[in-house]
Amino acid sequence: MRILFVTAELSPFAKVGGLGDVAAALPAALARLGVDVRIALPKYPTVPKPLRALGTFPVGTGTAAKPCSVFQGSLPDSGVPVYFVGHDPYFDRAGVYGEGGGGYPDELERFAFLSEAALGLCPAVGWIPDVVHANDWHTALIPIALRSGVASLEARSVFTIHNLAYQGWFPRERGEVLRLDSIGWQAVARDGGINLLQGAIRTADRITTVSPTYAQEILTHGEGLESDLQARSDALTGILNGIDTSSWDPARDPHLWAPYSAADPSGKRENKQHLQAELGLSDADGPLVGVVSRLAEQKGFDLMIAAFERMMALGLQLVVLGEGDPRYASFFRDAERRYPGRVRALIEFSERWAHRVEAAADIFLMPSRFEPAGLNQLYSLRYGAVPVVRATGGLRDTIRDYDPASDSGNGFSFGAYAAEAMLEALGRAVRMWHRDKPTWARLVRRGMDEDHSWEDSARRYLHVYRRVLADATPARPGAPS
Repeated sequence: MRILFVTAELSPFAKVGGLGDVAAALPAALARLGVDVRIALPKYPTVPKPLRALGTFPVGTGTAAKPCSVFQGSLPDSGVPVYFVGHDPYFDRAGVYGEGGGGYPDELERFAFLSEAALGLCPAVGWIPDVVHANDWHTALIPIALRSGVASLEARSVFTIHNLAYQGWFPRERGEVLRLDSIGWQAVARDGGINLLQGAIRTADRITTVSPTYAQEILTHGEGLESDLQARSDALTGILNGIDTSSWDPARDPHLWAPYSAADPSGKRENKQHLQAELGLSDADGPLVGVVSRLAEQKGFDLMIAAFERMMALGLQLVVLGEGDPRYASFFRDAERRYPGRVRALIEFSERWAHRVEAAADIFLMPSRFEPAGLNQLYSLRYGAVPVVRATGGLRDTIRDYDPASDSGNGFSFGAYAAEAMLEALGRAVRMWHRDKPTWARLVRRGMDEDHSWEDSARRYLHVYRRVLADATPARPGAPS
């Protein structure tokens, strides 16, 4: 079986969020199952050189054709081939999606080019996939082109929704850059404009999303696309994301000050001490709460702001790592000044510090408004940072609220999207940390012992690919009403 995985992000070459991690880990896990899987990614300036040049071919859009250079590299530690599609006017930029918290004004043109280039590179390199696996709105034109027949490539499509909130909305007049026939235009047309994610939902052979709970949630809370998702519910599957346990392994993590494991967790305390020293936090005996996240409303930062003074009254220390919305960055920078030695705000994206915060934290806070899958709660379990989460999407699927009656669970969770509910769950965690060290140690060990690797999830994707290929004559989704 031959699978082309197309993505706008791929760790370690270009990563903004969880998509970059998934795009690296899932293909690697598929390769271990014997799948001939290859990846297509824009050639960003962060891609290391040298690369093997494979040639140049024209990429047609709705206007003039543009040259596309193809280079081949491989995914570190797995050998999975990666095709880097290059067009410097679109991709030789400082950001993946934009700079300063906003998107580039020509993002439609950039990602239309990526989709067309991904479909065109296969004949150019002499390798034809059975299935093209596209991801999020940036590659939504791929299933649209394959279904409508505009693409010269004959392959089936799987489309994964990583976050339904980002849909690729554009004014209708911008559509001149798209190469669509009547089927394609019907698929993307919405409220006088263009919605690329809608088009992929309507045309993909199979649709997946990144947790079973999120797959159910979006049927009724689908960011305006509920009716389209309900119409395709028989083609929709929720598969929980895993994590790359080779990159995220506290026993062998090169980013950490000291290694540790579930069998010997003593190094975790050493990591906490080093982080406190490097960030100028006091060494007072209290729980360290970590937050590693995009600074976005989705992630629950409005709850943290509403409850902040009461959070700090619990006697905790707080480290926030991330970049995004300037209003959240400003709040935590100010909090750092108001609580010297207790709060640090690292307003940046740093893979090294993400690993270090997980290793040092006693508690990891993730109060998301919605969370399709979530990866940081899984990293936290593996690194012995007890998660405190809101029970939504993938967080609900992975974190079980601690039950003192049965001494069961692997974290603390709350249901209502409210500051008081978050504080209650966080308070329970802080009190256990202070008052019941043996139970806390069992909770940490339980999380570290869990297996959240990609192997099971990769087998589920393999089953989806096989179903797609077994469907010889799939019914076309109905035209929009």
